[in-house]
Amino acid sequence: MSLLKNVGTIGGLTAISRLFGFARDMMLARVLGAGLAADAFQLAFTLPNTFRRLFAEGAFSVAFVPMYSRALHGEGGEAAAEKFAADVLAVFIWVLLAFSALAMVIMPGIVWVLAKEYQSVPGKFELSVMLSRVTFPYLGLVSLVAMLSGLLNARSRFAPGAFAPVLLNLTLITGILTGAWLRGPQGDDTIVATALAVSVSLAGVVQLAYMARATRKAGVKLKVTLPKLTPEVKRLGALILPATFGAGIYQVSQFVDTFFATQLPQGSLTLLKLADRLNQMPLGIVGIALGTAILPMLSRHIHSGEAAEAQKLQTQAFEMATLLTLPAAAALAVCAPAFTAAFFVGGKFTAGDGAIMAQIVVALVAGLPAYVIVKILNPGFFAREDTRTPVWTALVALVFNVVLNVFVVRSYGIVGLAAATACSASLNCLLLYAILHRRGWFRFTLPLASKIARQLVATAAMAGALIWVMPLMATRYHAGVIDRIWSLSVLVGLGLAVFGVVAFATGAVDKRVLGQLRRRRPKRTAEDDEILEVQ
Repeated sequence: MSLLKNVGTIGGLTAISRLFGFARDMMLARVLGAGLAADAFQLAFTLPNTFRRLFAEGAFSVAFVPMYSRALHGEGGEAAAEKFAADVLAVFIWVLLAFSALAMVIMPGIVWVLAKEYQSVPGKFELSVMLSRVTFPYLGLVSLVAMLSGLLNARSRFAPGAFAPVLLNLTLITGILTGAWLRGPQGDDTIVATALAVSVSLAGVVQLAYMARATRKAGVKLKVTLPKLTPEVKRLGALILPATFGAGIYQVSQFVDTFFATQLPQGSLTLLKLADRLNQMPLGIVGIALGTAILPMLSRHIHSGEAAEAQKLQTQAFEMATLLTLPAAAALAVCAPAFTAAFFVGGKFTAGDGAIMAQIVVALVAGLPAYVIVKILNPGFFAREDTRTPVWTALVALVFNVVLNVFVVRSYGIVGLAAATACSASLNCLLLYAILHRRGWFRFTLPLASKIARQLVATAAMAGALIWVMPLMATRYHAGVIDRIWSLSVLVGLGLAVFGVVAFATGAVDKRVLGQLRRRRPKRTAEDDEILEVQ
């Protein structure tokens, strides 16, 4: 199965999800603005969503998928894989129920730890606690979704898991519209926030039903049995504990950022989360797609003793990551004022909010390449069932982030906080690569360095063109819908054109790779197979 084909499937569906998520946040900004109710909902949504990425889609997936894949392709085959999955599910359900119930009981304490300053605003702390209790069941539901997605990913069926987030965003958009209708033009914003919180948990039910159906269609049998701690389940647990931290530095940093953001003026948390949506567009599409596709494939190469193929796979993924994220980061940084003004300013979201949000976006995207590359480097450890090493690199990066926040947040506020996050992600990336290189598991080659250098040249040319044209349309970013669409289309079109021309001229990308990314099916040569196919 081609890595590019898998990435295209996952990335394409993830792109659809991100677009719906983007639409959701545009609507949310206009309906709630950056005030009390918006901050309370953002905190309530951050809790289950971050735990989801940290445990379900992070630690659990990176530990479960290689073990399930080994069972599926081992001597026991389908029967062994079915038994392992059933044993895990039997224990997993009870762990999720216990954790969710405990969290909901002690929710006032959790909110106090993350947002103690909310107590200084009448009603804000209490609203945050109530909304967090309403949204938290989503964690248990989406964790089961992540397990079913892992089963299908191990069988190279990536589409259902990549499509499931679309259902979340569609449900949340419905919640925003319902809340706005119930509130009316001059009503209480807490009505909208409550409707949104309910829709979060409802989305978990919808996603689980969809994934259960997709699993049955794929012929995967799952039985809920009495919980039993088998040796394999114990080993999975031993792998999950360190992987929880190692796979989730970005998610752990989200809690750190949330804590510091809640100490800042009202609206800061909302502006940070909305700015992160722009950052998450390329991160989600490229990073999640590459990380999801590479793990089971890398596991098969390593367990088969194919070290050269493993190196080739990670090199190809690295080149693809930089090809897509370097221009994305530069374009977002240059065009942040235009994007925030055109997409978010309106309704209760003011031009002043948009200006601050643009500065946050610039700081966040400085770490965009590192965020994505970490998704490629971590599987190099997880595929070898080494979940301990990333713990130490993540710990160093996290401590660095906290120390940096202590110094920069006081002087630079929410923008300094975003910059500290980017710096810590870059440090984590460098540490992971250094260890992989030292162990001989992955090495940065001269051909790869040459490709990236050429990508940087194309990126610089694109950034220069955007810097030149941006001021020429400054008034249009705040104008009517047609003017906003037209001006952004010019920016996007110019950026793509300049980067594409220079990239081809310098050899940063070749036609075969572009053809695969566009899902063309030209007649392949033996050289094409060597470059593009990873069996």
